[in-house]
Amino acid sequence: MITVVGWDGSELSAKAADRLHAAELVVSPPSLASRFGPAAPAVPDDALLETLDRHIGEGGGPAVVVTEGDPGFFGVVRALRRHGLEPEVLPATSLVTRAFACAGLNWEDALVVAPAGPRQLDRVVNACRAHPKVAVLVTPGVGPGEIARELAPTTPRALLVCEDLGGPDQRVTHSRMGEATTRPWKDPEVVLVIDPLHRAGPPGWVAGAQPGPAEWALPLGGPLPPEVKAYILAKLGPRLGDLVWDVGAGSGEIAVECARLGAAVMAVERDEESCARLRSTVLAHGVKVALTRGQAPPALEPLPDPDAVFVGGGGIDVIVACAARRPRSLVCAVRTLERVPAVLDRLREHGYRAEGTQILASRFTVQPDGSHGLAATDPVFVVHAVPAYPA
Repeated sequence: MITVVGWDGSELSAKAADRLHAAELVVSPPSLASRFGPAAPAVPDDALLETLDRHIGEGGGPAVVVTEGDPGFFGVVRALRRHGLEPEVLPATSLVTRAFACAGLNWEDALVVAPAGPRQLDRVVNACRAHPKVAVLVTPGVGPGEIARELAPTTPRALLVCEDLGGPDQRVTHSRMGEATTRPWKDPEVVLVIDPLHRAGPPGWVAGAQPGPAEWALPLGGPLPPEVKAYILAKLGPRLGDLVWDVGAGSGEIAVECARLGAAVMAVERDEESCARLRSTVLAHGVKVALTRGQAPPALEPLPDPDAVFVGGGGIDVIVACAARRPRSLVCAVRTLERVPAVLDRLREHGYRAEGTQILASRFTVQPDGSHGLAATDPVFVVHAVPAYPA
């Protein structure tokens, strides 16, 4: 039998102590080996399954795997089950539970992310841009300094850095983003990334990320018909962890929709009145959109690389500048049919597969005599492009 025992710095339960006493093999990660003495040899994560297989193959008796916190929460239980093992699990308090308790915060509305190393830093940061309360389980390359550096200066957040939770050197530090990038951290385990302007709403029925909106492609008063917006959103595919650019954002009808669907959004618009309308729309729908007022392409240069881009205004130079940042999806609204071939050609030159679509919606109307007719909207030409050779 294999028993997984979670440890959070407090005294083990009687059942956990009995399992340890009866075990023929006790293993733990290197971070906990010193706490359990020679009876618990340190076994790296990538050698744990091999160690257990060898023990079982040699006919060994009960084995105990000691780990930190709740091993069923981003922990070792997943790996054991995938390997065909069915352990008994005796959990302790998870790191995330302890982090929010030490900070005195509720966390049923928090997002919890556990990056698998620095290659997922972008997705973690985008989740922090889009969500007002995020707990990040620290891994090498994704810690308070890296998170703060990527968030600044477009997304002000408060960081609560939790170190050695449950241990003798437990510390929770409220850090400004500038401080987080330069301060030497001893042993950060969890970073709580909080929007200081956020006010908690009434309790919901689901923990973490909330369900998506009941309706999308809303009639927000912009130039694009809802039918066209629905097509654009389908091709952009905005989701949690993504960063979407809305270039030539106008009043922000695409930017707001993408934010409502869980993506982090950066809007670029040069017109002052349009920026004012965009801010009003953002506030009305309670979402987060980072607005850059300026002229593209220059205004795009300091922005982090996007996952998806919508170009609603600007010339071919803007489209080419967006393609150079290699988003997985690039959607353009083109004003006239005559411009479509040139846009397709330039995108193909820059390594994209592109296609153009004309969208024409006709709506039922009621005539004065009570009969029904159709009223056509002006056609909209949309170009959608994806990398010809995805990374």
